[in-house]
Amino acid sequence: MPIFHTLPDWLQHLETAHPVGIDMGLTRITRVKEALGLRIDAVVFTVGGTNGKGSTCAMLERILLEAGYKVGLHTSPHLITFNERARLNGEQATDAQLLPHFEAVERARTSFADPVSLTYFEFTTLAIIHMFASAGLDAIVLEVGLGGRLDAVNVIDTDCAVITSVDIDHTQYLGDTREKIGYEKAGIFRPHVPAVCGDPMPPQSLIDHAEAIGADLWLVGRDFRHQAAAGQERQQWDWTGRDRKLNGLGYPALRGANQLLNASAALAALQAMRPRLPVSAQEVRNGLAFVELPGRFQVMPGRPAVILDVAHNPHAAATLGQNMENMGFFRYTYAVFGAMADKDIAGVLRHVADKVDHWCLCDLPTDRAATANDLREALEATGFREGPDNTAACFSSPELAYRDAIERATENDRILVFGSFYTVAGVMAYRATQAN
Repeated sequence: MPIFHTLPDWLQHLETAHPVGIDMGLTRITRVKEALGLRIDAVVFTVGGTNGKGSTCAMLERILLEAGYKVGLHTSPHLITFNERARLNGEQATDAQLLPHFEAVERARTSFADPVSLTYFEFTTLAIIHMFASAGLDAIVLEVGLGGRLDAVNVIDTDCAVITSVDIDHTQYLGDTREKIGYEKAGIFRPHVPAVCGDPMPPQSLIDHAEAIGADLWLVGRDFRHQAAAGQERQQWDWTGRDRKLNGLGYPALRGANQLLNASAALAALQAMRPRLPVSAQEVRNGLAFVELPGRFQVMPGRPAVILDVAHNPHAAATLGQNMENMGFFRYTYAVFGAMADKDIAGVLRHVADKVDHWCLCDLPTDRAATANDLREALEATGFREGPDNTAACFSSPELAYRDAIERATENDRILVFGSFYTVAGVMAYRATQAN
């Protein structure tokens, strides 16, 4: 049994330990989970959806922490360091905290006569949940990696499932319609357990599955809703649930057009779990005021304005485009853009192309990525043409693309860094080196 003594060694090993990176199904991970003897006493929130998962998880975590609860949060992917995927009481888990649980999963995996092979995501998810199970937590928030029904986090029975939105993405795994994708995401629902859906137009397949298994379905617009506070449209909003109303809430600290939808779903989940995890109105207000999440319409301080956003599908790009419109006037907008080849790049550009004057297109450090030249072809297919006020250039990395943008932009311009997590992570890492 290989036992590694540092977290980087473990992660390097796991990247090649399983034949394929994504291997949908719960049979293998369930066997290892049972061998681990995994027992969870905390209240488990499982959050899925096409977009908005990370924001909703961050709000749940922050509000519960403000209420004094001990909370574990597992999200993915990470931007800079793996430790971002595991948070204990608001702090990233350290390598020392994680290592014993990597070893525990490895022991369980190899305890069979024929050792069970796990993907990187399956192995690390089990290790993080095993750490949470031993930490005496009150609540655990798990973000679904891909889909829901066959995703590794679904090996844990949730106490409250949340689906933020359903749109077209990962079609090779989840299907090519909202109805097919909605069914896959609804796989995190459980009988007689609250199932919150924050999508204003949920697929019928999601509703049908919830009814078929007897889940306690909470639909936005029916079981909960939000609206601007009367006379305070720009400052406050109200939330109404089945038997509770919260008035005069401040807008979430996370920027963006869809954050009220995400916050509303988070509040529905907390309301559904109120008998076990009561939270006061003031704790909700504090949680919304202090929540943070890097890379989601994150506007950095200083000039020129720099916006970081991991929008990488058309649904997220539509929200990004709306957020850009709401920012006010800038002389020029520069965009650093890199994306995976299997994404709907044309669909993403359709929502953003008219907001950008100068494109800095970049390769990414993974074989799954589209090349900068691929992105240029997709951009030109939208009707983009170079001229005195419109340019497009290709670069071998996000860092080089960003350096070009920052050298050309003035303090009256803005720089949008968006697309794949690799794009945003590359620029964040470069900015960190310049700040030191």
